[in-house]
Amino acid sequence: MSIARALAAALFALLLARPASASVVAQVDQTAQRMQVYVRGVLAYDWPVSTARRGFVTPNGRYRVGLMAPMWRSRKYHGAPMPYAMFYSGGYAIHGTYAVGALGRRASHGCIRLHPAHARELFQLTRAYGGTRVVIRN
Repeated sequence: MSIARALAAALFALLLARPASASVVAQVDQTAQRMQVYVRGVLAYDWPVSTARRGFVTPNGRYRVGLMAPMWRSRKYHGAPMPYAMFYSGGYAIHGTYAVGALGRRASHGCIRLHPAHARELFQLTRAYGGTRVVIRN
C-alpha cells in the first residue's frame, strides 16, 4: 500500500471513529483530596475535591457515570443545589459546590464535590465522550 493511500485510510478511520465510553477516567484520591481526569489516557486535569467528612462515607471502587443533570437538588439534604451532577452509585454523585473554600479537605456527606467550573468541564467531557469511568481510592 502506498504511503498516500495508508494516510488516507488512517484519516478516514480517524474521522469515523467515535470516542469510547472509557475515554474519560476520573480518578479520586481520598487521602490527597484530588481528582485527576484522564482523556484518552492522557492526564488533562488535576483538581481539588471534597469527599466524605467524618461520620460519612465516599465508597471506594470502580463505577460508571449514570444519571446526569445540569442542576440537581438533593432530596436528602433539604434541596441543596448540586450543579452538574453525575451520579455513579445510587445516591452518590460528582457535582459542583458553592463551598469552594472547603475544597481540598473532607467536607461532604459522601458525594465528590468540585469547583462549579471543574464540574461543568467534567460534565461536558462526559457528554462529549459518551461516559466517564470513576475510580475512587483511599
